[in-house]
Amino acid sequence: MTTISGRTYWLVGASEGLGRSLARQLDREGARLVLSARSTDRLNSLAAELTDARVVPLDVTDHDDVQKAAQAVGPVDGVIYNAGAYTPMRGTDWDSEAAMTMCEVNFLGAMRVLGEVVPRMIRAGHGDITLIGSLAGYRGLPAAIGYGASKAALVSLAETMRHDLKGSGVVVRLVNPGFIKTRLTEKNNFSMPMIMAPEAAAERVLGAMRSNRFRTDFPVPFSWFIRTLDYLPDILVYRGR
Repeated sequence: MTTISGRTYWLVGASEGLGRSLARQLDREGARLVLSARSTDRLNSLAAELTDARVVPLDVTDHDDVQKAAQAVGPVDGVIYNAGAYTPMRGTDWDSEAAMTMCEVNFLGAMRVLGEVVPRMIRAGHGDITLIGSLAGYRGLPAAIGYGASKAALVSLAETMRHDLKGSGVVVRLVNPGFIKTRLTEKNNFSMPMIMAPEAAAERVLGAMRSNRFRTDFPVPFSWFIRTLDYLPDILVYRGR
């Protein structure tokens, strides 16, 4: 069981949706928080609600900005990478700028942040890393150009880190939510099974952070359905195509 009270967490992607709800719940658990995202105003309004939080604005697509932010943040007990970009997109409606933005924020941004944080944690002999992925990272899905691929890359990154950091004192966990009701999913014009409120999703993330379990997928049974697709033959998954 991981103790959260009294620990300092750098929450990247804190300004909206899941990140904002998670910040509030971590605050109630007694955590000290460093809040990062691009919107300084939204971060400041959130910090004003919390007991012990400071704001370090950050654009995860800018390598220099990430380096400067990491210096300003200083040593932390844990980092939560929740920064995300999403635009529903089919291969027939390819928008290169939007697709690349999703890859930059969802995956390469994590690489930049972790590149600053992980070496410090290795030297210190302890640390806690939570990566917020997506069930969309498990299988290529319709209208997920950019998003699905970037989340699949994040899943692979988390799995590799879990192998490599074993015995280092650094805990790595991967949390894969399904649909969460946010300004991003408001873009969708299709059915979203078992969509969750940000507050409920944040409770699941917090529960995962209390344990040393590597992988947490939710909601059930939607997550089981997505994982089961991996075991179906392609002739069934891509029938008629």
